[in-house]
Amino acid sequence: MSRSLPAPSLAPLIASLWVACAATFAHAEPMTDVHALAQKEQQPLLDTLRDLVSIESGSKDIDGLNQIAERVAGQLKQLGGTVEILHPTDVYRLDDTPETIGPAVHAVFKGTGSKKIMLIAHMDTVYLKGMLKDQPFRVDGDKAYGLGIADDKQGVALILHTVAMLQKLNFRDYGTLTVLTNGDEEISSPGWRSTITKFAADQDVVFSFKGGGTDGTLRLATSGIGSAYLTVHGKSSHAGARPEGGVNALYELSHQVLQMKDLSKPEQGLKLNWTVSKAGTNRNVIPADASAQADARALKVADFDELQKALQEKIKNRLLPDSRVELKFEVRRPPLEANDASRRVAAYGKTIYGEIGLSLKVDEKATGGGTDAAFAALKTSGAVVEGMGLSGFGAHSNDAEYVQINSIVPRLYLATRMVMDLSTGKLK
Repeated sequence: MSRSLPAPSLAPLIASLWVACAATFAHAEPMTDVHALAQKEQQPLLDTLRDLVSIESGSKDIDGLNQIAERVAGQLKQLGGTVEILHPTDVYRLDDTPETIGPAVHAVFKGTGSKKIMLIAHMDTVYLKGMLKDQPFRVDGDKAYGLGIADDKQGVALILHTVAMLQKLNFRDYGTLTVLTNGDEEISSPGWRSTITKFAADQDVVFSFKGGGTDGTLRLATSGIGSAYLTVHGKSSHAGARPEGGVNALYELSHQVLQMKDLSKPEQGLKLNWTVSKAGTNRNVIPADASAQADARALKVADFDELQKALQEKIKNRLLPDSRVELKFEVRRPPLEANDASRRVAAYGKTIYGEIGLSLKVDEKATGGGTDAAFAALKTSGAVVEGMGLSGFGAHSNDAEYVQINSIVPRLYLATRMVMDLSTGKLK
């Protein structure tokens, strides 16, 4: 005769399920509060975004950059931060660095804990003054359009409203929450690269709020960007009557470029491509000067060092002994390399997104251009995560730049939770 299992044998299972459920509900309740607040913060963020987009702030528009810096600094002061507008004193001059560089806004919020967390974004755009009239801020369906809205005014707005959410939640369990928004990212950050590196050096985590692309991907690695400038000095002479009296700079330049064409190492992500050249003034004159430029990409800082040494070694071999060859190499942006700390933080971000029923992509392989996050990573052992910004498209376009409004709430939730859980030790 069959007998049913005695009821007491189910008790341990029932008890364990109840504990698990209770723990889940206990954990979910405050997170529901954060998500609800993020929903309320969506419209205020759009209002801030409208104001920021309405200020033209091209990288060389100092008046516009000063105006947007005042706007950002004012909002951070209202949120209770110790705020200052900085002006650059340590400028790394590149080939295209303007004489005057825009300001940065630095804010520090002091809490009761020990963790140091830094949020970065940039205020400048690639656009020239007067172009805003062709793409003013506007909302069309689930997209908000405007010049510079995706790159990177959405990042500035997200930081401001993440800080606002933490204030509304009365959350101060971090040690310090540092905000830095600079005005020269689009020209390779010549004025603020050293400041970003210095402020980031002792941080536990740095979050960079560049856009996450169309699918909101977090990025743990980006390519480094370098430039090589080759200059050849020869001697001019009449090309028909006395060519032997000259030193043909074009010949020497051609020799140099050809002997440097195989320095790329695609298998390790190192690329060198000569892209611009110039020589001569008249058809009947032996060119006295010639120049060329190359674009370089690398996945490791050490690869740029090795490339520079190889280039300098190559120019010692000249076709024309009487020519003079000079080479300058610039690291416009170092590569951002993924580390274990950034992997842990990004993996936790996936968990946070899962709480609201979304998936989060994380890319550890470098793709495309560089980022200020790479400067932040130079001297820190902490995590550096790029792409915390809104989903969007059309950066550097004068007719299609937008952000996806439905990414505002998830990104506010993600950024706020990251700060909270890092501060309280839930994310180690």
